[in-house]
Amino acid sequence: MNQTYKKIEYIIIDGGSTDNTLKVIAKYKDRIDIVVSESDKGQSDAINKGFRLATGKLVGWINSDDILYPECVEKIVELYKEKQDGIIYYHSIIDVIDDKGCLQKTSSRIIPNRNYLLKHDYNVRQPGSFYNSEIVKKVNYLDINNYYCMDLDLWLSLLQHGPIYHTKEKSQAGFRIYQGTKTDTGKEKFLINIYKVLRKHNAKIYHQTIWHRIFIYYIKIKIKRIFKQ
Repeated sequence: MNQTYKKIEYIIIDGGSTDNTLKVIAKYKDRIDIVVSESDKGQSDAINKGFRLATGKLVGWINSDDILYPECVEKIVELYKEKQDGIIYYHSIIDVIDDKGCLQKTSSRIIPNRNYLLKHDYNVRQPGSFYNSEIVKKVNYLDINNYYCMDLDLWLSLLQHGPIYHTKEKSQAGFRIYQGTKTDTGKEKFLINIYKVLRKHNAKIYHQTIWHRIFIYYIKIKIKRIFKQ
């Protein structure tokens, strides 16, 4: 909530947690617009609740583990004002951080269009990305059946309706990964979800690059498992 851009609608969706979440939220009640605390059908369902409540032209979400740097939203808004025909706006440079917030590496990736995700690299830039709210509604929000790759599925759906734009000056978000996160523990289930999402969007079997990437990831999982035994 330390964003330099101030016209932000903050919506918190809490799945009825029993820890101190609501007490922490209460400390920032002067800056939070809406708080929903109730059971849900998973992460995608929770995000959809927030999307449906949002009133802005751009919407996005931040997972509890990830962080946005102070200029993240401001830079996205500047990009939106320059290119208002966009469907997705994202930061091509993000940091990978550990559970203590320490920088592990900085990653740069440009995603030019939908075909790139289907043919070459399925990895999206979710932390710090924002979407045209009208088109999010048009594609019927997130598929609540996706447990791991709801972001990839959403991007592929949205990019059927318009272009994608990015900033490239410096990192504006931190993606947190460590042992115990959903990304870390998913392993084969994560890959299966990727496969299903790609096939749903008609990724062709003869696009060897994308399937080769999945195969290599699968082999890495198996090798790590062998050495842990």
